[in-house]
Amino acid sequence: MKHNLFSYIVDGELLDQLMEGLNFPLLMLIIVVGVILLSKGADILIDGVVQLAEKTGLPKVVIGATIVSLGTTLPEAFISVMAAFMGNPGLALGNGVGSIIADTGLIFGLSAILTVIPANKYILNRTGWWQLGSAVMLVVLALTAALIAPEAPILTRWMGLFLLALLITYLAMTYMWAKKGDPSFQDEITQIPDEDQLKPGYIIWPMILGGMVMVISGSRVMIPAASQVALRLGVPQDVIAATMVAFGTSLPELTTAITALRKGHPEITVGNIVGADVLNALFVIGAAATASPLVIPSNFFIFHFPVMLLILVSFRVFIAMAKHHGDRFRRWQGAWLLGIYILYVVLQYTLQVQLPG
Repeated sequence: MKHNLFSYIVDGELLDQLMEGLNFPLLMLIIVVGVILLSKGADILIDGVVQLAEKTGLPKVVIGATIVSLGTTLPEAFISVMAAFMGNPGLALGNGVGSIIADTGLIFGLSAILTVIPANKYILNRTGWWQLGSAVMLVVLALTAALIAPEAPILTRWMGLFLLALLITYLAMTYMWAKKGDPSFQDEITQIPDEDQLKPGYIIWPMILGGMVMVISGSRVMIPAASQVALRLGVPQDVIAATMVAFGTSLPELTTAITALRKGHPEITVGNIVGADVLNALFVIGAAATASPLVIPSNFFIFHFPVMLLILVSFRVFIAMAKHHGDRFRRWQGAWLLGIYILYVVLQYTLQVQLPG
């Protein structure tokens, strides 16, 4: 049976099967190409975002929380919806919850250890509450589903539509706050330089979109190739499953975060991570549940949901603490979040509670 390029993009199993048939040198070449696409794509993306912020006067954290996070989570939403249609709805829930844990635990935790990250008033007063609230709402809906059908709880289509409605509200409110010049983040608005220093819009938008495509494409081919290399080097299959699923879905956010830090724009990192968490809960899972009702495995209630809430509540507490410590996060806070993520990955392996997929 012949498969087209679209099939390989949507179906991870087909991509894995393709990688299985390749020799070791070719797999290593794919990994190298993936790294190049990720690094160069992230460079182009961040440069485009900075140019857009300077041209529009919008805070970089706002653009990170909307445009960048929407771009990096769009492929996950697309793959999750197609997986639900193709009879693998568990992948959608695993993608969304696993990405929230990896984004906040691995990516933000690592970023906070590596550099000083500002906890600006915009994140404190606005989007940060959406980050926690959207995850709590997801858990509330899941618990409601468990009360309705204890034997087989399901996120129904109306629940998915409700999450999508919250997504539209989040995007609209974020846009309105930014356009009104909300005083809670006035200090984050970029000073507009001379017009001759800025690229025109017809160059900026292709930079942003092209960078996103490169980052997403690089991560899509690199993870299955790396998994196959690890397997051939003797790494157990269940260890690969426990690490690659959560890490792979958040690789675009990780690459973008590292590049933003390297280029001196940590506020893009904060905005992207917080925005990606909101979109994973409302967009990725909401769109998939709308496409096809999602069965909720029991291990989500006893393991994945509690870890997700622990990380997000910790992050919220650190935001509150930052108000009294110069509006910035501390390295020990990053270590705490990263420690939770590492423990989560280890327990997935030892307790055999891998995410679906």
